[in-house]
Order: sequence, then structure tokens, then C-alpha cells
Amino acid sequence: MALAHLTSSSSRSNLLKPIFAALSSTPSLRRPISSAAAGDSSTLTIETSVPFTAHQCEAPSRLVDTTPEELLTFFRNMATMRRMEIAADSLYKAKLIRGFCHLYDGQEAVAVGMEAAITKKDSIITAYRDHCTYLARGGTLLEVFSELMGRQAGCSRGKGGSMHFYKKEAGFYGGHGIVGAQVPLGCGLAFAQKYSKDGTVAFALYGDGAANQGQLFEALNIAALWDLPAILVCENNHYGMGTAEWRAAKSPAYYKRGDYAPGLKVDGMDVLAVKQACKFAKEHALKNGPIILEMDTYRYHGHSMSDPGSTYRTRDEISGVRQERDPVERVRKLVLSHDLATEKELKDMEKEIRKKVDEAIAQAKESPMPDPSELFTNVYVKGFGVEAFGPDRKEVRALLL
Repeated sequence: MALAHLTSSSSRSNLLKPIFAALSSTPSLRRPISSAAAGDSSTLTIETSVPFTAHQCEAPSRLVDTTPEELLTFFRNMATMRRMEIAADSLYKAKLIRGFCHLYDGQEAVAVGMEAAITKKDSIITAYRDHCTYLARGGTLLEVFSELMGRQAGCSRGKGGSMHFYKKEAGFYGGHGIVGAQVPLGCGLAFAQKYSKDGTVAFALYGDGAANQGQLFEALNIAALWDLPAILVCENNHYGMGTAEWRAAKSPAYYKRGDYAPGLKVDGMDVLAVKQACKFAKEHALKNGPIILEMDTYRYHGHSMSDPGSTYRTRDEISGVRQERDPVERVRKLVLSHDLATEKELKDMEKEIRKKVDEAIAQAKESPMPDPSELFTNVYVKGFGVEAFGPDRKEVRALLL
């Protein structure tokens, strides 16, 4: 038990690594007119906060190319996600959101950095902490809040709720409630992409709590046998529900779990590191088959809204990560250190985001609930003459021609 406590203490201290050691060595652009940065495509080269750690492969460079415009976009997108999730917390407590609700605040850099490295033709499939991934794929705030509140304007017409967001046209295949079940499906997407020879890849995201699932290893095995362009992304926020990783996994080095498959450990709180890693992983997967990315990240909320998130970790730990590693604050410091915007401009941007979130919530509240007939849609495939009856078998509720 003493050893376990030592391990726990060590793992907690690792969560609080300083993240801006690289900033002091990066020269500032000193732009006199910060608003001009919004359309500036000049190249900035920034070093990641910590090195990548590789397994069975060469680690990518820590030097990441970006632009002033991209950094400002990163800030806006992550700040929007943060505000959206905080608003969802309030809506849940007001009982306007019912059922399960898993929030992503703290992990925004994973969704935003991944999106910066790929295209909408690449596929993403994830578990039930899916709101921000959906937004990154091109979803709207109105669709998010409508779905959360079970309204017709939601991305799944109000029938999926928090865990089942979906946007096939943008390569987003959900939102899955069964722990780990999305990984075999993601490898299936990769099989389709290899079959079609279109130069795209599939990202299958899962948490550290799902990393011990047998289906994950079965899917990885067949993906490796067939050299599928599958990228397995472990979003390691260090707690599977209320269980710390060191209590659940004998080997919490999840990027090594593939054994024969290469892996890379990434600072998942550094949006530029995520971007670099995903770009590297896509190139690797297209040439060599599957690879595992372990994103070292952290969630501020509990596992779900029913979890206060403070019984299995200390408040000091949570506040320490906020102060030292927060992904939004990291980008804010980058933007300010390069004179891409002033503190006031960023504050004004956040006020604008808050207003847009509030407007989206108001619109979502006006959206009607799904019609009861929706209970009988999206159950059977159309084209087979299937009839759906009421419980007395007399009233036809739906006819799928």
C-alpha cells in the first residue's frame, strides 16, 4: 500500500509539469497592429512544451510550424468549447439536460489540434465525451445545445443526447456509449478507407478507462495484420470514472500497449504538440499501418455530471493543472508573447463567444421536442417494406417503403 501511495503521488506530480519552458526561447514578432494577425499567414516555429516519447518509431520534431491566424483560431475554438461545456454544466443543473452528460473542459487541445492536422475526409470516432469533437468537425452550437436538451434541431434530431453526436458528412461517426466499442468500428472505417484507396485515415479515440478492453487489442491485431490506416488515440485524463490509472493498469504507458504497433506519447494539453503528433501519425498510418497516440490530458469536471470529481483527487491537484497546464491559457500566453493580440482583444473575443453561446442556448430552447412518431424512425433500413405497429398491432405507426 505504501508503494501504491508513492506511485499515486508520483503520477499526480507528473500532471503538473510546467508547460511554457519553450516560450522564453522563442522570439516575438512584435507586431505593432495586433488585429492584422487575424489574416496573417506568415510562419511561426514554436517548440512543444515537452518532448514526444516514442515506442517502435522515431519521434517527430518538437519544432512546430504555425501561423498567427492559426494561433488565434486555436484560441477562439478552444475558448468556445470551454464556454460551451460550462454552459452545459449549468443547463444540466437546471434540469434542462437530462440523462448522462460527460464534459470535455480541460481536454480541448486534443480535439482542436487533431482537426488542424487532418481533413474532413479523414474519419473520427470517439466515446461519449463527444461534444467538442463534434464542434471541431464543423458542428454548430445550436446543434450541440439542441441535442443536449433533446430538441429537433439537434445533430441527431434530439434522439441521441449527450453521448450520441454524429456528423457523417464531416467524417464524424459518433459518440458511442459502450466503453471501448468504438475502437473496432474505427478500425472498420480504416478498412473502408484502405479499400477505397483515397489517402485518408481513421482516428479511433478512447479513454484510459477503456485501454484494458479486450476488443481494443483484437481490433489492433487485425488492423496491424492488414496494415490499416488506423490511429488509436488514448485520451489519458488519468481517471477512468473515479479510478486513477495507477490503480487500474499494471502498465499505464498506454502508447506502448500496442507492443508490435508503434506508439507516441504526446502532451495533450499542448495544441501544437497534438497537431504535430496527428500529422506524424497520419503519414505513418498511410505508409505502415496502425499507430497508437497517448494524449496526456486532464478533465476538470468529474467523469459525468453525477460525479463531483473531488472524492478521488484533491482540489489542489485540479487547480494545479489549471494553473500550470491549461490548454486555453497556453495559447493565450503564446498569442500575447508574440504580440498577435492584446489582452483586451482576447477578452473581447471571449465576451463575443459568451454572447454566441447564450444566443445558441436561447434558440435551442425554442426548438420543439421530437414528434412521438420519431420513436419509430431510424430503426430499420428503408427500402424493405418494413411496417412498425403500435403495441396492439392494429395501428400502423410507420411504413418504410
